Amino acid sequence: MSEVNSPPPVGGWTRFVTARPRLSLLAALVLTALAVFAGSGVAERMGSGGWEDPAAESTYATAALEREFPASQPNLLLLVDSGRASVDAPAVAAEGRRLAERLAAEKDVTGVGSYWKTGSPALRAEDGRQALITARIEGDEKARAEVLERIAPDFRGAHGPVEVSIGGPVAVQHEMTTIIQEDLLRAELIALPVTLVLLVMVFGSAIAALLPLGVGIIAILGTNAVLRGITEFADVSVFAQNLTTALGLGLAIDYALFIVRRFREELGAGAEVREAVGITLRTAGRTVLFSALTVAVSLAAMLVFPQYFLRSFAYAGIAVVLLAAAAALILLPAALMLLGHRVNALDLRRLFRRGRGKAGASSEEAGADREAAGAGWARVAALVMRRAPLFAFATISGLVLLGLPFLGVKFGTPDDRQLPSTAESHVVQQQIRDGFPGSPAGGLAVVAQDADSGEAATTPAAYAEYRDRIADLPGVLRVDGPVASGGTAYFTVQPKGEAVGEEAQQLVHELRDVPAPFDTSVTGRAAVLEDSKAAIADRLPLALAIIAVVTLLLVFLLTGSVLIPIQAVVLNALSLTAMFGAVVWVFQDGNLSGLLAFTSTGDIETTLPVLMFCIAFGLSMDYGVFLLSRIKEEYDRTHDHEHAVRFGLQRTGGLITAAAVILAVVMVGIGTSRVTNTKMLGLGIALAVLMDAMVVRSLLVPSVMKLMGASTWWAPGPLRRFHQRFGLSEGEISQPVPPRPDSDSDSQPDSEQKPDPGPEPDSEQKPAPGSEPDPGPEPDPDPDPGGVRDSVRA
Repeated sequence: MSEVNSPPPVGGWTRFVTARPRLSLLAALVLTALAVFAGSGVAERMGSGGWEDPAAESTYATAALEREFPASQPNLLLLVDSGRASVDAPAVAAEGRRLAERLAAEKDVTGVGSYWKTGSPALRAEDGRQALITARIEGDEKARAEVLERIAPDFRGAHGPVEVSIGGPVAVQHEMTTIIQEDLLRAELIALPVTLVLLVMVFGSAIAALLPLGVGIIAILGTNAVLRGITEFADVSVFAQNLTTALGLGLAIDYALFIVRRFREELGAGAEVREAVGITLRTAGRTVLFSALTVAVSLAAMLVFPQYFLRSFAYAGIAVVLLAAAAALILLPAALMLLGHRVNALDLRRLFRRGRGKAGASSEEAGADREAAGAGWARVAALVMRRAPLFAFATISGLVLLGLPFLGVKFGTPDDRQLPSTAESHVVQQQIRDGFPGSPAGGLAVVAQDADSGEAATTPAAYAEYRDRIADLPGVLRVDGPVASGGTAYFTVQPKGEAVGEEAQQLVHELRDVPAPFDTSVTGRAAVLEDSKAAIADRLPLALAIIAVVTLLLVFLLTGSVLIPIQAVVLNALSLTAMFGAVVWVFQDGNLSGLLAFTSTGDIETTLPVLMFCIAFGLSMDYGVFLLSRIKEEYDRTHDHEHAVRFGLQRTGGLITAAAVILAVVMVGIGTSRVTNTKMLGLGIALAVLMDAMVVRSLLVPSVMKLMGASTWWAPGPLRRFHQRFGLSEGEISQPVPPRPDSDSDSQPDSEQKPDPGPEPDSEQKPAPGSEPDPGPEPDPDPDPGGVRDSVRA
């Protein structure tokens, strides 16, 4: 609790959020209802792509092909299976031609081709029992999905002597969107009840446990409304909805845990309800504000990238963080004002105590259990600081070793293998990969267009000469074309090896360097991958600089130290090594693929590491701010560095661990998705969060702060004066306590000087019988005449 000699005056912000609590909650209810209406149908307006750089050469070339040669860019495939018969059998051939004619007659379908029309070997399986019909559906993603839904039932299934299955990029995107929506609903149904149970275990009170869920639901619904508005003028990825759910619940729980815990701590120490709300907002409220800003900055850094997949997560992340913080700082205090001591009501843990034969367990006994838990964190901090060099070296070495697999990362582009192996479009594409010659979807296309040199450049002789130059490249298997129309033509180049392997990626650069008398541009999966990697590499330094500079500034404003912000950035980045190592070892190399039910492609989608870094770094800073703010508050009070570190871990260790476990449960719920990228995102972030809370915050931070000693708080004179004027710290500190003489001892901070807690609160201020007592000061070996500490939580 904040140590003050007299109740502080009610500040302006406290007065604002508590003046009309019922009106505030009613307004929130109305706004939430409007958000439900405004955000309805948002998933239907989202896309499932967004990995390409819109300004890249490959994007330009793809658009030129779609405009001039729609048949060259089929996005719909009908796999025609003739069973044991040959696709050249008369009955099969007649049915194949009839299906192609029916497809060509469909509205918004162009460029229909088939094996029976062209005789192309690439459209006939090597065993002669399957063949392809190709087509292109016009329009944007939403329009293409509507056309597919309309025509698919008419073509899928048995047609005389053949069986038809549907594949192609449109089918993959449509199935991916559908599966993500289904998986998100299932994840929410799993995460919400499990989260509620965990919150009841943390708080004891069912009333207190419902408050974080309320904040999270408001943040999620509000963010859906924001995303619905953004879809009116920008592309938004459907994957962003997963982040909305995960961060909406996770951060709301973090912020509400921190605020409700501090409020109950102040109540338990004898404060009036309004006074407790004011102290909570000046202390925990400021920490929540700093935390929200650091997380928002980490997510906002993704706005510098051109891919709308990454930008979508920035839109969703910024909105959900700010809404969660706003709900925690405005609506939650209003609810606490109305609840008062009833926030401790409905202690459901009494049921478990009865089951163990402890029906009569008192609040004093429960409080003693929680004090013991807090003392346990103090003992951990003392042990770590006593052996600081050993713990620092062992922890850093372990994290580096866990991250080593990431040195072998290979980047790729997402395809149908993101889907479950039983998904129709995945089955179709896999049969094409296994049974058809070459790589029908893996070729490169070179678009040739008139240059300023004039018509002479587009003569057949010029095309033939250019074609020969391409064929001479060492990575080229075959060159087809040119197919010309007016002043534009294109060549199809089949690379040796895998469609997006290293040879194919090298071939992209070689094709772009081939001299030609006309303008050329290269596209294809390998070209898209190369352009995406180049775009990320070009913008990554700026994104990292934004995260680092703003984080350093915010942590400096919080602590007034020059070294702590640097330490926070370095240790947070180090905490992510296990996540990146696991991503490569599991999802790229395929380890545990059977257990986790996914198909390994042998590479990692290019944007995923950037996305996971921004999210995980922001969440790590979230927990870092919680810990540092409490250490700073105690250091300002006592000027005892080691005691402040022990005190900070004692007071926040259990809170951070509980918040991390709950957030990990939410992320694991997201990780149950059947789409590999979503599974990777959920499980990877869950691992990062747990490693940060249980290893970095518990072992590495105390050991490093011990090694740095009192210099941890150093700042040059000008910066120190700047912080005194503009900095914000948790709490309004009264008169400092003299430094403790036993700062080097291994004893716990039990014996620190404390003011008399005063008389026990009157009966109407006491927590409801059986409710969970409030968290509060660390264990004190001295008797407590007021009986207050028996009802406070360590």
